[in-house]
Amino acid sequence: MRGVNFTYRTAGRRVEALRNITLDIERGEFVSICGPSGCGKSTLLNIMGTLDRPETGSVSFHGQNVAGAAPGALARLRAVDIGFVFQSFNLIDSLSVYENIKLALLYRHRADVHIDERVQEVMDLVGIAHRASHLPNQLSGGQQQRCAIARAIVGRPSIILADEPTGNLDSENAAQIFNILKAVNAEGCALVIVTHAPAQADHAERIVEMLDGKIQFIRRRLS
Repeated sequence: MRGVNFTYRTAGRRVEALRNITLDIERGEFVSICGPSGCGKSTLLNIMGTLDRPETGSVSFHGQNVAGAAPGALARLRAVDIGFVFQSFNLIDSLSVYENIKLALLYRHRADVHIDERVQEVMDLVGIAHRASHLPNQLSGGQQQRCAIARAIVGRPSIILADEPTGNLDSENAAQIFNILKAVNAEGCALVIVTHAPAQADHAERIVEMLDGKIQFIRRRLS
């Protein structure tokens, strides 16, 4: 992204959520975004994921500016190239674990005879296969997040955007979920994670520190 600005209004007040943000994410890279609450981290992730449009500036995927793309084109981009993991899981309550994950593939409009095999594969990978027929309200927080990660990776996206993915979990489940995300990244999928946990942030190749809608500095992990 280049020169991205984003403003919203709340209680009649204009808030500059992002100010002249320029940031590149390389293929297969692991980047963490840190900073105090309200500094623009989640807004930045939403812009990266094309959930919000920048007020000014450009956002490119594979060299193509998508900031002004049509809604249908953005929906296809998200379905094919981007996996989302949210703090609040965002599972569909009326669907089972298996159905939540499979739906992500159906959004790709693929009539693939191997869809069921792929869903089983990712459930095994994240350790949720034994809960395949359960609804979200029958799962623990850690299990819901495992399902959410499986949904995010089932389509083999080029990038995972994770917004506080362990924020609602106890320390043991948080460590397990973080290790799953690192394993996905190790397979070549870029990972961008918003986190308040310094121990998690320090695993990234680059750590982006934000304050008041601006990037304060970017540092590389010490080898």
